[in-house]
Amino acid sequence: MKGRAGGERGKTMRQLVLCDDELTGAEGFGRAEAIPLREEAEEPRPARGMRRAGWLLVACGLALLPWLYVLAVGLPATATAAHWPVAWVGLDALEALGLIATGLLAARGDRRHALAAAATATLLVVDAWFDTTTAAPGGDFAGAVAMALGAELPLAALCGRLALRTLNRPA
Repeated sequence: MKGRAGGERGKTMRQLVLCDDELTGAEGFGRAEAIPLREEAEEPRPARGMRRAGWLLVACGLALLPWLYVLAVGLPATATAAHWPVAWVGLDALEALGLIATGLLAARGDRRHALAAAATATLLVVDAWFDTTTAAPGGDFAGAVAMALGAELPLAALCGRLALRTLNRPA
């Protein structure tokens, strides 16, 4: 087994080596042959720009943490939204488009369905969250919970599974 000495990077491979002495008498073999038993592929290191973008996103996420406290203590308990129906219709329209796009791409065997599935799963979870947290107590809340548990979260789980299965498969 080949090691990684001196910071050497690359593929490691276990090999079965058949020597000339072992092959005497066997026809068709005139030299030693290396047969790989298993390859351990190493993940390539991301490009510098990708690493920088990744660290920028981490920094932005960390910068939002204090803002969460400001929101938690500063937002009013109730608010009136001028375009409430447009917000909800728009969210549900995006969900419908996401489900249709994911379904069509998956039915065609297009691997890009993973992208649509991940985005759609996110929209469905956000919808379930806001439906339940903005519903009035009583019947509205019960309806929001029923919708979340009966439709939105199961569909989000299905979309998430589709996305993850595709990402775990080799291209």
